[in-house]
Amino acid sequence: MSRKIVITGVTQGLGEALAIGFIQAGHTVWGCGRTTASINHLAQQYTSPHHFSTVDVAQAQQVQAWANQLLQTDEPPDIVINNAGVINTVAPLWEVPEPDISDVLDVNVKGTINIIRSFLPSMKTKGQGIIINFSSGWGRSTSPGVAPYCASKWAIEGLNQAFAQEVPPGIATIALNPGIIHTEMLETCFGQQARSYPSPTAWAQKAVPFILGLSENDNGQALTVPQ
Repeated sequence: MSRKIVITGVTQGLGEALAIGFIQAGHTVWGCGRTTASINHLAQQYTSPHHFSTVDVAQAQQVQAWANQLLQTDEPPDIVINNAGVINTVAPLWEVPEPDISDVLDVNVKGTINIIRSFLPSMKTKGQGIIINFSSGWGRSTSPGVAPYCASKWAIEGLNQAFAQEVPPGIATIALNPGIIHTEMLETCFGQQARSYPSPTAWAQKAVPFILGLSENDNGQALTVPQ
């Protein structure tokens, strides 16, 4: 059965790999990201019923306008994946530039909240749906140099647990650690060592069926994509 899937942060890395993976598996993807050139490329490559838009998830009005546009002409999504995320410049907390801190918290935490608030009402009316909030190994452990990022992902874990107690029957919300994948973000932290980890495309081959297998019974869980 084909599903409608919202994915944030589709312009690179895991989000792009997921979008392509779901499309190749026969599902409809509604994706967003902040890089207009990349969004336009995806929109040209994957036309209707897929939909790609330039949206900054940290901006609540942009997110709501995007959701309204989609829901005017289509049914609510079956799966919402809050993938969009950024990481701070690796440094001790007191040396991290303030704009980095704001961007990390705004995108990783507020962006997740904005997407949930914009799409959940329609999913609630439909009576079913899965919301996946990307966490991290650094949402369940810590390392020096990435304190703002750790704070944002620990926030996602707590948000997910509380939100899971609020969702109506038929809806599930899940905190999902994707694992350690060779992305541009990982290179920021690991340097050349990042190349020793799986590519986003290879990761998506396991992540896509894993996500499609999640259900209402997984509500409130903190899960990890199998490696």
